[in-house]
Amino acid sequence: MLKLRLTPYADTAWKWNGHGYVTADGTSDITPYAHPMLEHTAVTDGQRTLIVIRERVTGREPATPDVHAATPQELDRARALVEQWPADYVLIETAPGQPVRVTAGPGGIAPLYLAHDTSTLYGSWDMANLAGHITGLSPRETARLLIYRPRYSTETLFRGIHRLTERATALYGGHLHLHHPEPALHSVPRELAEDADVLDAFTTAMDDALYLRPLEPATTVFHLTGGFDSGTVATRAAERHPHRFATATLLIAGPGRASQLRRRKQIRAAVPFAEDDFVIDAVDCPPLHPDCARVRGERISPYEEPLHHPFTQLTALLSQHGARTVVTGLGGDEMVALSQNEHPHPPIGEISDALPWIGQRAREALEFADDAIAPPAAVNSMTLLSLETTAPVLLRAGIWPVHPFTDPGLIQLGEWLPFHWRELKQLQRRRLAALGLGPDVTQSRVRESFAEVVQHTLTTHARPLFARMLHEGSPLFDQGLVNPDGLRQAVHRLGAGPYREDGDAQLLEVIDLHLAAQAFQ
Repeated sequence: MLKLRLTPYADTAWKWNGHGYVTADGTSDITPYAHPMLEHTAVTDGQRTLIVIRERVTGREPATPDVHAATPQELDRARALVEQWPADYVLIETAPGQPVRVTAGPGGIAPLYLAHDTSTLYGSWDMANLAGHITGLSPRETARLLIYRPRYSTETLFRGIHRLTERATALYGGHLHLHHPEPALHSVPRELAEDADVLDAFTTAMDDALYLRPLEPATTVFHLTGGFDSGTVATRAAERHPHRFATATLLIAGPGRASQLRRRKQIRAAVPFAEDDFVIDAVDCPPLHPDCARVRGERISPYEEPLHHPFTQLTALLSQHGARTVVTGLGGDEMVALSQNEHPHPPIGEISDALPWIGQRAREALEFADDAIAPPAAVNSMTLLSLETTAPVLLRAGIWPVHPFTDPGLIQLGEWLPFHWRELKQLQRRRLAALGLGPDVTQSRVRESFAEVVQHTLTTHARPLFARMLHEGSPLFDQGLVNPDGLRQAVHRLGAGPYREDGDAQLLEVIDLHLAAQAFQ
């Protein structure tokens, strides 16, 4: 949502200069992300100043960016109202002789990374802007990422760069303190009333989520992968606004490709979308292709898309055709997820002999993998990490992401639904069936994933990258986080075949972390 540079105990007289907020002495500045889906404003009582950057809301006039004068009482009321905003926001507070405060909203739509030196706090949605503050790699976070056990916390791969998690507040007065909020409360499943119309409640909640923000059909594109979540959201929008919303997707490889093509065709025929359908074949521009920004040495955050190159190509295509907003189905899995009691299952990210490259220091750090994580949020932590993965690629192209399944109304509906409505995504399946879509869409038995694209990448474009890594070395080797002998063994086995998805696929994270560590050092 923004980039910032805040120097406490300096001038706190802010003004709007047409592009951002600056202090009279030039020691602090805040540059909001310029986009029609966002707005920003400021209020001051002559001492304290509040600056808020937030998503726009339908039915409200856009806020003016000027610094508005207020009484202390009016400023207090304005401060209280910030937290009642129904969409996402970031709040900055300054006052003479006081530490600066930066508070994140509850949505996590775009990341905000923080770093500091002895006098100033810096922040950005693009981790590359903070590269100069890195002091090394975090063993614990590296270990989490290597074994696919992500945790939502203030910690990032790089020491010196911090994540401001949802609803958290950063206080900086020469030292950085990150203050977590109270845990968000959640509901449990309820019994349905005899006359309950679950699908009607679902469409109503989707409408509320979709039209909370002022979507402009001419510049809005819906991700339509062929899956249940994006399909459910996109078809509802097309029902409400026939022939106005375009769609987009990445094509997968393998046995699921034909099914994906059929499902998308049937979904687009079931309701009236716009004619435009933007498609990029991930096989033609796979991850780690020589043209990939990561491979070219650009500073791409390790939290950005693992399939960075194809998603970048798709985003560029959308931008070329005037897209300013993309609506996704992210969060749909978590909305109807089953609890551990309802469906016992092993945790993800367990270390095994299939990962011989995990270094001794990383193995030791895994004992503390669940320490220092953020408290429960209204939005599932895995969803929040997915939003962080998606946003930077879109923001660089001038596109703002919208994720309806992260809306509080849809989250609560999912929590209230009985088991049989959530099992195997029955909610989404029945909604698509209600549109007249047949079993090929609602009961597909063919797995549709990017697993085959990852396999193609690892067995082609990744091989020279691993050879160079093993020959020239890596920061991951230097710090004992990746064992070069174990990696060499795994790469040799990968070349000899056969490919094993469970064990080999994780090698993509190894090369992504290596490229990030190299680019940011």
